[in-house]
Amino acid sequence: MPDSIYKVVQLVGTSSVSWEDAAKKVVDTASQSLRDLRVAEITQLDLKIEDGKVVAYRARVNLSFKFEAGK
Repeated sequence: MPDSIYKVVQLVGTSSVSWEDAAKKVVDTASQSLRDLRVAEITQLDLKIEDGKVVAYRARVNLSFKFEAGK
């Protein structure tokens, strides 16, 4: 396997269902425009609360993909 370079971007996914669903949405959406995704690292989880109730789960994700210079 030749040496490679990877770029890491930070994205935030939201879901009214769960943190797992929020993270999955990040990967699903990113895969539509980024090629060769490699690793997703959950760096932070939080909740949005309104009127004392949880209304959204949020997952902050560092997502890496293979970097191809000049493309």
